[in-house]
Amino acid sequence: MRRRVQHEGLTVNVVAGTHVVFFGMDLDLKQRSKFRGFAFRRTDHAENETVWLAALKTFEKTEPHPSPSERFSTRLHPIQSFQWADYSAKPGRAYTYDIVTRYGDPAALKSGSSVTVEITSELETGPTHSAFFNRGSVATQEYARRFENRKPSEEGPAAYDWLSRGLLEALVAFIGRAGSGWKIHGAVYEFQWPAVLEALRKARQRGAKVSILYDNRETRDKTGKATGPWERNREAIAKARIKSVCKGRANGRLMHNKFFILSQGKKPAAVWTGSTNLTENGIFGHSNVGHIVEDETVAQSFLEYWERLRDDPEIDANYRGANVSATATPPVPWDSVTTSVFSPRNRDLDCLTWYAQIAGAANSALLMTFAFGMHPSFNAVYQQNSHALKMALMEKEYRSPQTRQADSKELAKARRRPEVVVAVGNRIVTNSFDRWLAELSRLREGVHVYWVHTKYMLVDPFGDQPIVVSGSANFSEASCHTNDENMLVIRGDKRIADIYFGEYMRLYTHYAFREAVKWALQSKQVGKPEKWKPNYLIDNDSWMKQYFDPQDKSGRFARRAYFAGPLSL
Repeated sequence: MRRRVQHEGLTVNVVAGTHVVFFGMDLDLKQRSKFRGFAFRRTDHAENETVWLAALKTFEKTEPHPSPSERFSTRLHPIQSFQWADYSAKPGRAYTYDIVTRYGDPAALKSGSSVTVEITSELETGPTHSAFFNRGSVATQEYARRFENRKPSEEGPAAYDWLSRGLLEALVAFIGRAGSGWKIHGAVYEFQWPAVLEALRKARQRGAKVSILYDNRETRDKTGKATGPWERNREAIAKARIKSVCKGRANGRLMHNKFFILSQGKKPAAVWTGSTNLTENGIFGHSNVGHIVEDETVAQSFLEYWERLRDDPEIDANYRGANVSATATPPVPWDSVTTSVFSPRNRDLDCLTWYAQIAGAANSALLMTFAFGMHPSFNAVYQQNSHALKMALMEKEYRSPQTRQADSKELAKARRRPEVVVAVGNRIVTNSFDRWLAELSRLREGVHVYWVHTKYMLVDPFGDQPIVVSGSANFSEASCHTNDENMLVIRGDKRIADIYFGEYMRLYTHYAFREAVKWALQSKQVGKPEKWKPNYLIDNDSWMKQYFDPQDKSGRFARRAYFAGPLSL
């Protein structure tokens, strides 16, 4: 849901997803003198509660010694940024927000112009598309506060529930729809979390026909130790007592799908897909999404793909050609709201080329996640001369150790552009920086991804025809040419674009700050962490300079211009 309001020189764009309400602000030149920031008051009509929202930073003059992780009212310590978000929103709730400008001496702040916005957050479930995002990482201040960095395996159900944020529950409920006369077809990479396997066992007990394909390719390292998910998959299947409905796939390179199809009789009805591996780290640790499509045509395309996978085909020209024939990229004509894309495909990397073309055609904004570095096709997009805001959220800067130097060099070129902003996953590693608590890095050892595992792209999310690309496939050569993968290309669905946008900005903001902390730690000029002093709010107008400087290299100007709408110069 979107709203844009203007009053007395103040402009506020509001985008409400499911758990995030995002604000982009702008302020006319004549209103900027002695401006100290924005205050946010929220009325939750379901709870009949009105509160001033809180943040961490304070004015030194009025709060010189705040306690670690203590939060303060934005009325007294306003937000010194032209973008902000309420991350405590709940799905399907009616809210009223008052955004108030604050001026003058921190000891006696005065209010200026303000706007009031009424908005209702989106429900996670929709008529066609539903999206469920987990918290995204244990590397959060809230997790550190709530659970004192104890691993969820030690803390128990409360930690798991908080980290899942409805993702696991939604998958179990999706499987729970199947009973007598229904069929469940699944294709999964890591197939291990007990609650999901138990849900499938119960579906079978209710009379549903269950058929699961899983990664069973035996791989070992030089010492003979099992690598990949096959050994743990077998153990989990045996423990759940569902071996009779599961079939291992061994002829592929990486059986990377994570989808389930629901059919009533012979009629496919719905698909669960997305980026979530069915493991502790996949569901509760790093960032992931589960995406449901209630569309018979899309469900049928997935079922036909499953049929191609069923006999464990070799990755050869015939198999690749069948996927290309079934899901051409781009489709001609491209007239469906939702387009399915399946891999592996031919060596010309047609799907990757199409995604790069979609990205390069962004008129106003491009937002992408990269779990395993940025392919040169997309680095070219981020380096191209364009006024569109381009944001990248990355797990790491490079694709492999062999390409590390070249990838880092090309990414650095892109980051020098004023409209490009990049955040790389990280965590707070000290208790000494800005009163932040040290954060847990991962749930268990031996994981390949700590933080950013989603694979999605948003093109012009505020426009009339936003594009969302989401699924199991990384934007990489392997995900196009050798891996079993699936993607959805969704065009023109504003509701799902708003949900994905809110979650993207939640994680981007989260990790942009953590990357800054990493740089500070590595800087020889910073000194030892225990010597650091808190960063306070600024008691003059200088904090706004970069937001209104067209030559700004930090991305603040570009973000304000896009998030708030028309430029204010």
